[in-house]
Amino acid sequence: MSQPESALADARAGGRKDGTPSAGKESLAQLAERYGLRRAIARPSLPVYLRQLWERRHFVLTYATSRNISKYSNSALGQLWQVLTPLLNAAIYWLMFGLILGAAKGMDNYTAFLITGMFVFTYTQRAVSGGAKSISGNLSLIRALHFPRAALPLAYTVQELQQLLISMGVLAVLVLVTGEPLTWSWLLVPVALLLQTMFNIGASLVLARIGAFARDMNQLLPFIMRTWLYSSGVFFAIGDKIRDADIPQIFADILYINPAAAYIEVMRELLLKSHTTAPPWIWGVCVFWAVFALLVGFWYFWRAEERYGRG
Repeated sequence: MSQPESALADARAGGRKDGTPSAGKESLAQLAERYGLRRAIARPSLPVYLRQLWERRHFVLTYATSRNISKYSNSALGQLWQVLTPLLNAAIYWLMFGLILGAAKGMDNYTAFLITGMFVFTYTQRAVSGGAKSISGNLSLIRALHFPRAALPLAYTVQELQQLLISMGVLAVLVLVTGEPLTWSWLLVPVALLLQTMFNIGASLVLARIGAFARDMNQLLPFIMRTWLYSSGVFFAIGDKIRDADIPQIFADILYINPAAAYIEVMRELLLKSHTTAPPWIWGVCVFWAVFALLVGFWYFWRAEERYGRG
């Protein structure tokens, strides 16, 4: 009789087959340990988990690409919506904040300022929102196949990164058309995007775990994102607004520590020569959030690996 069959026979008999007095008291966990058995969905160690995730990198890329293709397959303009959506949002916000509410007054090249903020924030907003629904929205896939569950929120971030790369080409053209010069600082744009992507992955992993067990998160998320949008300096220069309102500088520093605001400020500093209000330590904030979110996010998500898709 094979080892699993022997373990099953012992379990049905209530203990060891040799009839020893202690056999009847042996639990299923003890039986499994004695026969070298383990749970089929047992959580692997973190290094093993990361290796398994790397082995499925092609699945992550293919899944993200297929979602991008299918997302706009039924629309007349197709993939153009990847660029039109943030542009239309920027146009609406320019009308409301720049023209009606006067946010553009006294600011050089408010058009490029606003579009840059919208593109950068939209990347984080979509990645985090998609990550929050990545587990709860793919329960059939999770229950049917065995794979590291972190592949799903990671694929959602890759999907948004693919869209951003197209949008960044459009953004570069718009920035140049509005009068900004091409400078050597543009070479640091990929570095800024890498740091933002690291943060997005970590944040999406955290919200993926929360969204998997707290279903009300999907209802609260739009309000959270809207609040985040208005507090990230997308429509206004944080330093100028605080100074004009005669508010202590400490409040501006608090707003700059906001990760979305930090990545927006860095991108504006690189692309817009007219934008000079970012504090000198803003790059440090970007690095901190990228590393902190990625490490904590993976650890936090991995801790609940056995629970995804159950119940």
